[in-house]
Amino acid sequence: MTPLRSYLIRAVYDWAVDSGLTPHVVVDVTQPGVAVPPGRAADGRIVLNIDPAAVRDFFFDHDMMAFSARFGGVPFNITVPLTAVLALYARENGKGLSFEQGPDDDPSPPAEPTPPVSTPPKTPTLRRVK
Repeated sequence: MTPLRSYLIRAVYDWAVDSGLTPHVVVDVTQPGVAVPPGRAADGRIVLNIDPAAVRDFFFDHDMMAFSARFGGVPFNITVPLTAVLALYARENGKGLSFEQGPDDDPSPPAEPTPPVSTPPKTPTLRRVK
């Protein structure tokens, strides 16, 4: 099953860009697969501006986002697995979504629901009335 997180991240990103706002993403840099410039994270997190005007070669799919950005004038290729995204918000108004920290936000699908236990309905019976 495709993770819900990827759809939510894409929705907030599209909303911010369509509204003329600047999308920012908060990333947990301790997660495996995260590639960000060394020395730029604080407390295991980094906030990245992912506005189309601020990045190049932006790529987004159900598992990760990747792009190139400049840090102090030096280009750097960023790779962020979506499981490492802690929040995505618009800089101008702070609106967006935050996610619980964890490797898997979409556990396996729930088991088939069990039908409620009930007594079988009584079948109609005919009775002679005198």
